[in-house]
Amino acid sequence: METIVQYFETIPSAHRSAILVGGIAFFWMVESAVPLFRFSYNKIKHAGINIFFTLTTIVINFLMAFILLSSADWAVANKFGILQWLPDMPLWAFAIVGLLLLDLIGAWFVHWAEHKVRWMWRFHLIHHTDTTVDTTSANRHHPGESVFRFVFTTMGVVLAGTPIWIVFMYQSMSVLLSQFNHANIRLPQWLDDALSWVIISPDMHKVHHHYKLPYTDSNYGNIFSFWDRLFGTYMKLDREHIVYGIDTHYKEEEHSRLGNLLKIPFQKYRKPTSE
Repeated sequence: METIVQYFETIPSAHRSAILVGGIAFFWMVESAVPLFRFSYNKIKHAGINIFFTLTTIVINFLMAFILLSSADWAVANKFGILQWLPDMPLWAFAIVGLLLLDLIGAWFVHWAEHKVRWMWRFHLIHHTDTTVDTTSANRHHPGESVFRFVFTTMGVVLAGTPIWIVFMYQSMSVLLSQFNHANIRLPQWLDDALSWVIISPDMHKVHHHYKLPYTDSNYGNIFSFWDRLFGTYMKLDREHIVYGIDTHYKEEEHSRLGNLLKIPFQKYRKPTSE
């Protein structure tokens, strides 16, 4: 366990980039072998839009990385945060509790807030406009959303009191599992159902991408599925009935043109409809 801690304390940027690029490449190949849906789309053009948003997220996180590092160091040095207030425990248990706290505060909570606070939803709905969800959709986030997601991540780090090695471990897991649950792959139903009791499985997350309420406002989890079941936001929908996108922006020019996607948060608000 000490070796893992040392690795994530000083994980090279090249390794973090390799996790991102390698994950996309791997799941892209799996999608071709066992697709959930057989989309009729230009996969390269679709990926281009989503990779643009991935790059803007990388740039924003890189420019603000010192804030995250300083926050983690401050919490540990000042013994602040839930992890710092808990009694001593084995290192593996410390890591699990830290990952759970970051997932709840820095991911689940901000995702829930994005669906409940109108100005946050204006930015987040760019993620939901994708009508052909695949592994590249995982990082389809407006630059404005990337900024306030970073703020919530930093808040999670401080409140949880997590050292930087747990932060980097969480981010690495988040990248891979987000690519996994967005990937256009068909797992055996029994396997997907079993996974959904612990982590966000592909079918579980695809329900969140259904184009109408109430399914859009469900399954907010990022890594762990406990939170949605605990807070009553878990919903199930047969995979064959899922339709991607968001009903307020279903015209192709609204969800497939980069210029419009960047402007959506500043356009007239449209209220989603329910089934």
